[in-house]
Amino acid sequence: MSDLTNQSEPPYIDPSLVPYFTLYDGAKIPGIGLGTFGSDNFSAQQIGDAVKDAIHIGFRHIDCAAIYRNEDVIGRSLAQVMKEGVKRESLWITSKLWNDSHAEESVIPACKKSLSDLGLDYLDLYLIHWPFPNHHAAGVDVTSRDEHAQPYIHQNYMKTWRQMEKLVELGLVRHIGTSNMTIPKLSALLNDAKIKPCCNEMELHPHFQQPELFKFVKSQQMIPIAYSPIGSPNRPVRDRTADDSVDIEDSVIVDIAKKLNIHPAVVCVKWAVQRGQLPIPFSVKRHQYLASLQSLLTPPLSDADMDRIASIDRGCRLIKGQVFLWKPDQNWEDLWDVNGVITPA
Repeated sequence: MSDLTNQSEPPYIDPSLVPYFTLYDGAKIPGIGLGTFGSDNFSAQQIGDAVKDAIHIGFRHIDCAAIYRNEDVIGRSLAQVMKEGVKRESLWITSKLWNDSHAEESVIPACKKSLSDLGLDYLDLYLIHWPFPNHHAAGVDVTSRDEHAQPYIHQNYMKTWRQMEKLVELGLVRHIGTSNMTIPKLSALLNDAKIKPCCNEMELHPHFQQPELFKFVKSQQMIPIAYSPIGSPNRPVRDRTADDSVDIEDSVIVDIAKKLNIHPAVVCVKWAVQRGQLPIPFSVKRHQYLASLQSLLTPPLSDADMDRIASIDRGCRLIKGQVFLWKPDQNWEDLWDVNGVITPA
């Protein structure tokens, strides 16, 4: 039974049929979410309208962030759908703490601002967006640097995390998690956290499968939330480099899509859920986000097709994060601890 009053308007997918993941505390998180990071190419209103329509057709998981600069518009969409009959408890709403609010005194006010903009009393999940407190202005190019930028400093991150834990204690947030972390950073956090993260949001798509980090996250009973699950065709220009590959043009993905008579992007979404990661594809086009949702109700990819996709990992990171580097002449790989230890200052 749906909690939406106008379910007779097609198309409509019963949210109870959509697969879900179970967090370590037993909470159930819808197995696909709608991403809302599109401010470089789409207006806040376009994204807000997509959120409202996506909920109308059966989405119940919306992934937001303060830095996306659209939470107030999304809040109006949430208010409208709840007025129409969607119950708050049936929705899973995520937001994220931006880099300029890592200071102990800033975390709770930042969360309260997101709650106010979204028109909610609590968030289902609140993430630290990046492990670096390095801010950048909107629309900057890849060479931009925060003059106050600093490396990852674990004792400072833990001060931020203690405030995240306090948000749970205050009832403002139900669950807390991380984003854009590495194994060394997560290991340090897991060792010191009172409330351990339940999720890590990370770039995951067929050309960037991050097998070691993926296995580590799963081994810690965390859910890997996959951003850019189809390869982020709408990512900002600053995040594009000449060596980037295109997942949905890969011959394996295209071949599977033709065989199943679906779009290559849908193959990526199906693969993500079957692999055990939670995709949050972004789109403002109904036929695209509807196809993603519908794909989870169709027969799964075969084991052979899953094996074929496993074989096309190119290690192609698309969101490199150069703007968060903290000193001149660094390589973006310094952000990602590629040597297995936290990159020193």
